[in-house]
Amino acid sequence: MTSLQIKIPSLVENIRIVESFIDNAKEKHNINDDIYGNIMIAITESVNNAIRHGNREDKNKNVLLSLVLNDNRVKFIVQDEGPGFDYQNLADPTAPENLNKPGGRGIFLMKNLCDEVNFADEGRRVEMVFYVM
Repeated sequence: MTSLQIKIPSLVENIRIVESFIDNAKEKHNINDDIYGNIMIAITESVNNAIRHGNREDKNKNVLLSLVLNDNRVKFIVQDEGPGFDYQNLADPTAPENLNKPGGRGIFLMKNLCDEVNFADEGRRVEMVFYVM
């Protein structure tokens, strides 16, 4: 099992650091190109949510991004220092009344791009699993 971790202040421009972290993990651990795009979109969306909604762009709060690589799966864990949210009662972004709303699709995207998505710690922690067989 391999594990890597970075901690970034809650600034939107730090998404670049996250992209580099994912690129480096892809190269170092030979992550398949077929899932690389899904990983990049899901993880950057999750970190963006943690920065904007979790930590409310408070640069004194951090987002922790971890990677755990096992034989046939890679797990990314994103944690923020915010108040959490009710992840079990989210509006359906595909419902007609929500189609024209500017936000609300991030978690929907994450759930459709990952093989597993699990929330913990009242929504302050999200684990996204990708099978890399």
